[in-house]
Amino acid sequence: MQYHALSLARHGRDVALLGYLRRTETCCGAGGYGWCPWRTCGDCENPPGLPAIAVAWLACLFWRSKLIIDWHNYGYTIMSLSHGRSHPLVQIAKWYEKLFGRLSDYNLCVTNAMKEDLWVNCNIKAVTLYDKPAAYFKETPLELQHRLYMKLAEDCEPFKPQYVTESVSWNGEKSAFTEVDGSSGHVRKSRARPALLISSTSWTEDEDFSVLLKALEGYEQYINEGVKLPPLVCVITGKGPLKDYYNGLISKLHFKHIQICTPWLEAEDYPLLLGSADLGVCLHKSSSGLDLPMKVVDMFGCCLPVCAIHFECLHELVKHDENGLIFRDSDELAEQLKMLFLEFPALEGKLHSFRKNLRACKQLRWDESWDQTVLPLLGQNE
Repeated sequence: MQYHALSLARHGRDVALLGYLRRTETCCGAGGYGWCPWRTCGDCENPPGLPAIAVAWLACLFWRSKLIIDWHNYGYTIMSLSHGRSHPLVQIAKWYEKLFGRLSDYNLCVTNAMKEDLWVNCNIKAVTLYDKPAAYFKETPLELQHRLYMKLAEDCEPFKPQYVTESVSWNGEKSAFTEVDGSSGHVRKSRARPALLISSTSWTEDEDFSVLLKALEGYEQYINEGVKLPPLVCVITGKGPLKDYYNGLISKLHFKHIQICTPWLEAEDYPLLLGSADLGVCLHKSSSGLDLPMKVVDMFGCCLPVCAIHFECLHELVKHDENGLIFRDSDELAEQLKMLFLEFPALEGKLHSFRKNLRACKQLRWDESWDQTVLPLLGQNE
């Protein structure tokens, strides 16, 4: 919704953004909140649409405005994760979404699969507006990487070089991944650096992080069996209700070659870290099977290859063996991690090939996509 608001303002619209006030780590898969009315039309993201869609519809009636719903998922399917599909509240939410979806003037959705489902099951005609990364999601220059690692090393031990202990001082010229060349003063990547794996989450029920933890156990076992693999630093960013639960599981793991940290990043640091990482992992399983993970969109914006867990319409974003890999369980993910990092950090193999493909695809950014898809709809309201 912030992207919509900025795009409208960029085209000279007088925008009022209404939403929950909360500190955010930028768009990292946690979803947006609130709705956004302006002079000629009102835009409401779903979910969360209860009661926002009804309120937006009433406001549009009062102001004689048009209502646009941006469908990112179905709220009732998210409710069903904890209540079950047959629960009365879930059924009411399903009826509510169908009703107000038909009352809207225009509908946007994030996949072609959702577009078809809205039409077949709800008689709602929608236009597909794929989530696209903002311009600041891009590969991070090496000097910026170094500054970011230095900053994160102040609170996260895995970002400090291996030789640093409580009895050894750290001069800040070297991180676990980068170092300053003593003769030239230029930043370079450390020769024996670990691989940097990143995932982001809102720590909710639709992401089972035990899959990643079990895969990391498998990766550790490969190293113990003599497979030549680099050590891993695994960063899992975000906040949410299940974070303490998974931190408890992580604390019980005793890896020798893997370090895990779960920081809360400042908004400007999140895209920088994505642009610095070697591999992204996505455990988002759509509650409806019809939406796509925003975190992968952002990772691809940073030309970061991804391993993502399978669900029905994921192929609309992740092209298996082209820009990443799709897995179904922890064993398959462990095999993929072994295959991708076997030649690390050599500039060859699948990992490098995926990154080259992402660089070459020249994907549309949010502003270009919005101008092509949404702006014509607003022109009809002039």
